[in-house]
Amino acid sequence: MSENRPHDKTIAIINTQAPFSNAAGKEALDAALIFGSYEQATSLFFLGDGVFQVIGDQNASAIDIKDYLKTFLALEFYDIENIYVCQQSLTERNLSAHFHINNIQVLSNQEFSQRLHQHNVIYRF
Repeated sequence: MSENRPHDKTIAIINTQAPFSNAAGKEALDAALIFGSYEQATSLFFLGDGVFQVIGDQNASAIDIKDYLKTFLALEFYDIENIYVCQQSLTERNLSAHFHINNIQVLSNQEFSQRLHQHNVIYRF
């Protein structure tokens, strides 16, 4: 994340929906890219079924849906570097930390909550 000026707002976007179940995941990613294009300090958080959005080796073509997950690779060009995944959400879904994007930090519930509450504005998708 680029260095913040004291008056800048920090934005957290929480992803709680599985990819391809509805438009929430794509809308969250689009919002992050828009904030990033305006140089807003933006962090992404993945919680609950939202963790499926960052798990690697998903095949959207199998269900005949456009794969927006590849767009996550653009985050680095928008200086969106703080990406957090809830460890408990991974564990509850028997998922390993095999992600299709880099720079993901897996956090305990407590660390996840602490990082989230460091932001001025929180959007939940």
